[in-house]
Formats: sequence, C-alpha cells, structure tokens
Amino acid sequence: MKYVVRLTTAFAAAGVLVLTHATSAHASAVGTAPVRTFEYSVGGATMKVPTGCMFTHAIRGSGRKITYQNAGVDCGFVAALSTGFCNWRIDFTYADTNNRTYRTSRGRTHSECRIDPMRSNRPQTLPRYGKACARLHVNGVRRVSQCHHITK
Repeated sequence: MKYVVRLTTAFAAAGVLVLTHATSAHASAVGTAPVRTFEYSVGGATMKVPTGCMFTHAIRGSGRKITYQNAGVDCGFVAALSTGFCNWRIDFTYADTNNRTYRTSRGRTHSECRIDPMRSNRPQTLPRYGKACARLHVNGVRRVSQCHHITK
C-alpha cells in the first residue's frame, strides 16, 4: 500500500521534511514557539523568565507511527543567565482530526530549576490521525505549546 504522510507544524514557516518512498513515507518535523515573559512564585521568591527562550518540539515517524519525539527549551541572551524554570513538566498530548484530545503522556514535575528543561517520549503508534503536541508547564501553569499535524 502506498501512502504519503505529512507532519506539519502549527507554524507555516517551520521546517518540514517529507520524504516519499515506494512503499511508505517517512516524515520529520521540528517546530518552535517563543516562551513569553512571565513571573511566578516559588517558596516566597518571585522568579522571572525573560524573553529569549524558545520551546522546540521534534517528531519523526511514518504514518501514525511515531519513532522519536522530544521537546525542550533553549534560551539565549539575558534569558540564558536567569534561574530558569522551577517546578516544570513537559506533557505530550494527542488529538484526533476533530481536535479532541484522546491521550496525554504527562511528564513528571521536576522541583529543581533548569534553564534547559527537556523530555523525550517513547515510540508509539497512534490510533488516529490528528495532531501531536508538546506542552510546557511551569509551577502548574501551561506556558507554551507546539503542535504537529499528522495526516495521511
């Protein structure tokens, strides 16, 4: 059976690579979203995340099969000097073509502060086409998301 799969980002200009093979298609996608400046409180101290951080979500696979998925934050300039993100976690969510979330892989909450939080997810086969998203939560609040559409 011949089919073509496209994994595209929610950002139209993001880098997308689609490779077509005689029997199946393999696709990779990488997308980024800026982490907006925000403040939060940890143990009575006010933490500030300045501008200059990007949340990147990479995914590889074929059809509904995901062979690799990773998401993390990269900071530059003044943001690289900040305390970073405390009480953070990264979740991966999966939604169908009607935008209904049917699966969430919730990451563990890390109490330590990191300037470069990162998480990988296990390979898996999705039951439906739709989208795969990575979401960064800091101190219990979702701060940024990045998604890739998975279509036939």
